[in-house]
Amino acid sequence: MENAPRILVVAAGQQTREKLESLLAGSEAQLIFIPQKPEAVEAEVGREASLLLLDYDGDIEAHLDFIRGVSKSKKTRGLPVFLLADDDDRIIKALEVGVSGFIFKPLRRSELLVRIGAILRSLDFPTPVSAQEVALGNILGLTQTLVSTLDFQEILYTIVKRVAEVVRVDRVSIVLVPDKPDVGYVVATSDNAEITHLRLDLNKYPEIQHVLNTGKSLVINNAETHPLLDVVRTSVTNRLSALTLIPIVWEEKALGVFFIRAATHQGALTPRQMFVCKALVNATAVALHNARVLQKLREESLSSANARIAVENRLESLKKYADIFASSGDGIAVFGPDGRTLLTNPGVEKILGYQEHEMIGQPIWEVIFNQDREELIELYKQVTRGVSLENRDVNVKRKDGETRIVECSFAALSDTGGAILVLFRDVTEARIIKDELVKTKNFLESLIDTSIDPIIAHDPKGTIILYNSAAERLYGWRAEEVLHNMSVKALYPGEGARKIGKMLRSDKYGGVGRLGPIRIDANNAKGEVFPISLTAAFIYENGVHTATFGIFTDLRETVRVEKQLARMQQQLAISEKQSLIAELAGATAHELNQPLTGVIGYAEYLLRMLESNSELSHAAEVIHREAERMAKIVRQIGKLTRYETRSYVGEQRILDLDRASRADSENPKEEEP
Repeated sequence: MENAPRILVVAAGQQTREKLESLLAGSEAQLIFIPQKPEAVEAEVGREASLLLLDYDGDIEAHLDFIRGVSKSKKTRGLPVFLLADDDDRIIKALEVGVSGFIFKPLRRSELLVRIGAILRSLDFPTPVSAQEVALGNILGLTQTLVSTLDFQEILYTIVKRVAEVVRVDRVSIVLVPDKPDVGYVVATSDNAEITHLRLDLNKYPEIQHVLNTGKSLVINNAETHPLLDVVRTSVTNRLSALTLIPIVWEEKALGVFFIRAATHQGALTPRQMFVCKALVNATAVALHNARVLQKLREESLSSANARIAVENRLESLKKYADIFASSGDGIAVFGPDGRTLLTNPGVEKILGYQEHEMIGQPIWEVIFNQDREELIELYKQVTRGVSLENRDVNVKRKDGETRIVECSFAALSDTGGAILVLFRDVTEARIIKDELVKTKNFLESLIDTSIDPIIAHDPKGTIILYNSAAERLYGWRAEEVLHNMSVKALYPGEGARKIGKMLRSDKYGGVGRLGPIRIDANNAKGEVFPISLTAAFIYENGVHTATFGIFTDLRETVRVEKQLARMQQQLAISEKQSLIAELAGATAHELNQPLTGVIGYAEYLLRMLESNSELSHAAEVIHREAERMAKIVRQIGKLTRYETRSYVGEQRILDLDRASRADSENPKEEEP
């Protein structure tokens, strides 16, 4: 025919070519198969070609180059190009280079006729492609609307509203079914635009379940007699007479049903109306899918734009860190996932001795690390899996051969394809000092713990923070019971701790912050009070009082020895007195015995010479008797062996000769008054 549209086809294979010829058989369209070359298209455009169908299969880049060539050519620039495709990603790429639209595979006759008819209508071709397009002419505008909009609700309501008007029924609804087979949702209905998500229990709608399970249309001319509705007849016969259900199918999967209901027998669809509804249902499935594809494309385009803006903002924000990267005294380097160096700052050269060009492209463990290589490789693997590692000491060998200790921190950089950021800091001197401090600390702790004397320290609040083994032995409490739990007040009876605090703050006991040694009583775990010697002092850090320590000495043995020594000194004093008395008594007795002997002898002579009972005789007797008594006293004095006294006039005491000269007395002592 003279006015028959010429459709250019670039088919990838014989199968697609035969499929198109079969589907368009009987139509007025003339298919012209050409090779995939822009010049071939230019030649046919000169013969009034109307449309180009491209079988989008095989080499994607070759297809995209072909589409670009057709779009750029002056002769073919306005030619509509439609794809025959089955992959969303391919379609998105093609839309980006300028195709007019697409038709999904597998190809369906109804969709193909509708889409081609709509395109040709826009080009003012006078007649439909086939006789069946006469029935579809009323809804071509509708299908164009469906293809172009992304608003699902607008698509669905437009469909049901127009179908209800065309086929003249009471209600047209679209029921979509998600993954659950027993639940459906009325997403659009022709007589109520507000219904968008009405939940249905499909167990009450056996007709819908039947269409979903079989994938075939169902016509119920009389709901009162159809056996499928027996289980729910009482709920539907008063409202419905005729039902028509058409499955909405995409790629052999039922997405839902077109539910057409009429209250009278006249509402049953004619074959022509049924054909129109089926064609529209197919267009609906295509429109829904296309809307999802276009929405995905727009979302990806928006995401790409947002990502680009984010990158630009990020680059702008990173500019202020460039100076920090270049001037940092610490080493900063970036390594790839394989450990090879990508970037270093001047700090790396300062620490490791390698210039940037010497490190670029070299594995981190080969260029820098030597002794800890295996450990570093394992750490690097952890970082590549997203684990951040901080403050890891690693032995490194500088370019000049010197071994240094470097503290490293590792972190994976996002959006860099797995790059790893490593911060270097030379801590060799710091670690040497740390080791010396640790040794000193261990020595002091050992010294304190092995000290014979108890050593205890407490913070300014009085909580004990140091308590050595000797303190455990002295007080009876275990260290775990005392440290950071017990107050220093528990170590002294009464106000002992407060008294010591006052003495430390006074300048009368060795200066402020110094005390001792002093004697004071202490408490042990058994509640026993015992004497101790205490030396104490404040500990200051940067001029601030941070702790108080004390060195304790148990004086119980010292006191016992002192008491014993006092007793011995007392006994020695008594012994010295007794010795002095014995010596004095011996000398006195010796000196007195001689004159007494003469006195007694002359008294006896007088008694013999004088007459008895004479006055002189009586006087001689008295002299003799008293001389004998004095001789007895002298004999007692000569026998003195200890110091015994007795009361005399007032508070005076005199020597008790009788007791002091007794040989049976074992415990000499002064007589109690």
